[in-house]
Amino acid sequence: MTYQVGQQLGNYRLLRSLGRGAFAEVYLGEHLYLKRYAALKVLHTSLEDEEVERFLTEGQTLAQLTHPNIVRVLEYFVEQGTPVLVMDYAPRGTLRQYHPSGSLLSLETTVAFTKQIAAALQYAHNRNVIHRDIKPENMLLGANQNVILSDFGIALFSPSPQLLIPICVLCGKMKERNLCLYTMWKGMNSINGTSNHTSGLASVSG
Repeated sequence: MTYQVGQQLGNYRLLRSLGRGAFAEVYLGEHLYLKRYAALKVLHTSLEDEEVERFLTEGQTLAQLTHPNIVRVLEYFVEQGTPVLVMDYAPRGTLRQYHPSGSLLSLETTVAFTKQIAAALQYAHNRNVIHRDIKPENMLLGANQNVILSDFGIALFSPSPQLLIPICVLCGKMKERNLCLYTMWKGMNSINGTSNHTSGLASVSG
């Protein structure tokens, strides 16, 4: 279901679109009563009755993740069959937006970011939550230049295993976080998901 700017969604008024991806569209919203901003992630799917309970259960799992390097889920609900996650708004945007393709990060910055990402992933893994789409577009920048990992929803709500980025499956011992470390240090070039597995590996090693 498509929503328009100015429309009400739950307790929020949609102010503008923050971005659109394969899984969802994210809007900036303002709470009708608290007058606080939040990011509303509207998934591109319509849930059947039997799927709603699973979404609510998994939404609760996400909301219980409390870590300085994981975006906070404020609430979650289903609007006319469409699942919605309400998260903290990070006005500085993503790591990709702040460091465009081709940017080189210092070793000091790369190490600092990597430590924060690793801490967030370890915290989530200890709670049996796996993030399956680690990339700069899913890393937000906080007010203190800290990295905040977002889009854990993909880990739980992916409609199909085929939506996993191929490089995650086919890089053998090289994990996604190692790929992000490589791109941050050697240049923020995109690692695009593709059905051509060889070209995906070449983009890392070339």
